[in-house]
Amino acid sequence: MDLRLPGLRGPRRPRRIVSAVAAVVVLAGAGTWTAVASDDDTPAVHRADRVMAVDGVRLDTSYFTSGAAGRRPAVLLGHGFGGTKDDVRQQAENLARDGYAVLTWSARGFGKSTGKIGLNDPKGEVADVSRLIDWLAKQPQVQLDKAGDPRVGVAGASYGGAISLLAAGYDDRVDAIAPAITYWNLADALFPDGVFKKLWAGIFFNTGGGSARFEPALAAMYARVAESGTPDAAARELLEERSPSAVADRIKVPTLLLQGQTDSLFTLAQSDAAQKAIRANGAPVDVDWIAGGHDGGDLEGTRVQARVRGWFDRYLKGDKAADTGPAFRVTRTGGVDSTDGAAQLRGASADSYPGLENGERPFPLTARREEQSFANPPGASPPAVSALPGLGGGGLSQLSSLGVGVSLDFPGQYAAFDSAPVAGDLRVTGSPTVTVHVKSTSGTAVLFAKVYDVGGGGRQVLPSQLVTPVRVEGAKAGRDVTITLPAIDHKVEEGHRLRLVLASTDLGYASPMTPATYTVSLKGDLKVPTAPAVTTAAAPLPSWVWWLPLTGAAIALALLLTARRRTAGPAPDPALAEVPLQITDLGKKYANGDRYSVRDLSLRVEKGQVLGLLGPNGAGKTTTLRMLMGLITPDAGEIRVFGHAIRPGAPVLSRVGSFVEGAGFLPHLSGRENLELYWQATGRPAEDAHLAEALEIAGLGDALARAVRTYSQGMRQRLAIAQAMLGLPDLLILDEPTNGLDPPQIREMREVMIRYAAAGRTVIVSSHLLSEVEQSCTHLVVMDRGKLVQAGPVAEIVGSGDTLLVGTAAPVEEPVVEKIAALPGVVSAVPADEGLLVRLGADGSAQRLIAELVRLDVPVRAVGPHRRLEDAFLTLIGGSA
Repeated sequence: MDLRLPGLRGPRRPRRIVSAVAAVVVLAGAGTWTAVASDDDTPAVHRADRVMAVDGVRLDTSYFTSGAAGRRPAVLLGHGFGGTKDDVRQQAENLARDGYAVLTWSARGFGKSTGKIGLNDPKGEVADVSRLIDWLAKQPQVQLDKAGDPRVGVAGASYGGAISLLAAGYDDRVDAIAPAITYWNLADALFPDGVFKKLWAGIFFNTGGGSARFEPALAAMYARVAESGTPDAAARELLEERSPSAVADRIKVPTLLLQGQTDSLFTLAQSDAAQKAIRANGAPVDVDWIAGGHDGGDLEGTRVQARVRGWFDRYLKGDKAADTGPAFRVTRTGGVDSTDGAAQLRGASADSYPGLENGERPFPLTARREEQSFANPPGASPPAVSALPGLGGGGLSQLSSLGVGVSLDFPGQYAAFDSAPVAGDLRVTGSPTVTVHVKSTSGTAVLFAKVYDVGGGGRQVLPSQLVTPVRVEGAKAGRDVTITLPAIDHKVEEGHRLRLVLASTDLGYASPMTPATYTVSLKGDLKVPTAPAVTTAAAPLPSWVWWLPLTGAAIALALLLTARRRTAGPAPDPALAEVPLQITDLGKKYANGDRYSVRDLSLRVEKGQVLGLLGPNGAGKTTTLRMLMGLITPDAGEIRVFGHAIRPGAPVLSRVGSFVEGAGFLPHLSGRENLELYWQATGRPAEDAHLAEALEIAGLGDALARAVRTYSQGMRQRLAIAQAMLGLPDLLILDEPTNGLDPPQIREMREVMIRYAAAGRTVIVSSHLLSEVEQSCTHLVVMDRGKLVQAGPVAEIVGSGDTLLVGTAAPVEEPVVEKIAALPGVVSAVPADEGLLVRLGADGSAQRLIAELVRLDVPVRAVGPHRRLEDAFLTLIGGSA
């Protein structure tokens, strides 16, 4: 048995799906090397960007290495669906610093890569991975197990998680994998029990850019199923052949499965099936249920990346002391941290994976146990609401763990069966099951089963917003059906009841359009898994709590008084009551970080300004915006909005609107309906939305009445901006609002921002499009390495006159550039396409610069002022972008 462990290598038969003779061609002129900036005490990371010709397509790749010369294991990092290689850049850099050679790539049809999207087609995307492994085997930095066989692991989330599983099944050179929030069987994920998961399928094809971007067979399949509402055998076969389950018996490498609890797309049942299959092959498999998923919540990025690194340290580097974590771990949410408003997360673990039916307890459903009838309405409308696919960024699914319900069932369209109040707290870990008898006036019944946690006053919460669709054929004669409900990890408090609901419709799924009456009755108890071996470790109390109780009490009293003062917060400053934003000496250093993300930042923004926030990656822009919105707490300094100090939950935040990571919308609803639904979710009065004014500024016109699925990317962006403008906040924060837009759409977005600020409100926009910032912004703030470099009106920064363009007949070598930068009166010198950009200090002059350039034998052709924002920006940050 070959477990593929380092140091334990048996004979292997190649399973590569394309001949190893196939070439990976690095296109001429496509390779560029970049040194990634790092702190003084951490090694620099070198990134090489290359476009590779692979089996008829061009793949955009980045290769990361760091440290001294020598061979080290390699890691391939895949990105999520709709993303690009840039989404995993930070993780790639971290792994490179930890001693790996890392290769990232944009999959077919995404980013700058060509080809059609094949949903991880074995002949397409999976074959591409084998070609990338061929390329890694030729790199001098990569450790080899034998000629042509590099020591390599594969990791990624969602789309990238599936490709890691498939790579291990199709190419036996893969040595370890760490797939996250992904699928085992894509047909089961999109067609569970033969029911079409229409909203998620629509999001897939819309995110991919429309059916034309997909392989023709996939486009035809989607059109056929979306029109009929029922998946056929050919559709299921097409998705199954692209699923890891198709090569289940071939995946025999150490596997770390990370699956999301708040995920109506790829449920915990997907990782359960993967665990059982891979474990049966004899490979080590650990399972980690994280707090977040495709429906939102906390993806626990730092912890997850650390665990993936430990997994690869053990199984790629052969470090037996590496901490790979427990065989099973689940993140549990236990209330809200009052200091920052974040959900409190704690880990529970077990020495072995419990599965989804461990420690079952029967719960009789006594209340309303009799037979119940309900309707499937004509056209399956209105639909019940469980999860809200496409709105995952808001983390609505995680609300259930905090005792907040966002589900909706319509009277007359469901049956409900209740348990008695539970005695003592109940922890549900896994999939409850129940057997029911179903009859229908039609031949086929489609039910949507869910278990609610019902508290005092009848308030009900749907754990993780999950529902199980059930197709019952031959229901006219009546059938007994055993239903496996969604896998969850949820605490039911003492005195609460369990409620089984069987509904006829659900927003996320296709239901029969023909009206029918369903009749259901119970055939047994609800069986609830409890997984008793999974325990939450209590943090040990410090010894001084026991030894020095008086000291402990004094410290607790001091903390209580401090907390009260902090809760009260600083008093408003009347002198700043009309100032939208003032930041004073702001600082933030993340836990375990070795440098400040933001340090000594001070600035002031006035009414009517459109402020551009600029800086290279890592400059601290996002951290600053998150502190400004009250999402994280500064370590030093303060932020005041209209004189009020910002802290999590501060009332003044109601005057701040934000567009940070892009909004998700329900594709079947119109633009107006999406905005109305969003505003209703805030709980604020409808008249406070100022919907008409926001829509007028956004300029969507008649498109508001159309379904969002018909919108272009530019229209979706403008709708998202309109959502941020609801309530007409006095301060509007936009982070990269033009991402993914074409030039006409960018121009329209510019006009939206200008119109909004024209009424005396203030806009802060972070963007990498410098030419656009120059046209749309009135003022600029430039940051670098967490500090303020320069602030002021755009005209003042661009037209300061201290930047010269030195045209040269030939490129200037780096040592000469360094000498120029060190000249008296020169602040900085950086290469440009036409020559050099030189920024002069107060004591510098063009005449003296020309004389020094001649002395250094620089082939000068021309010298003149250069006043574009792009050039001013480069000189301000000294080329660290």
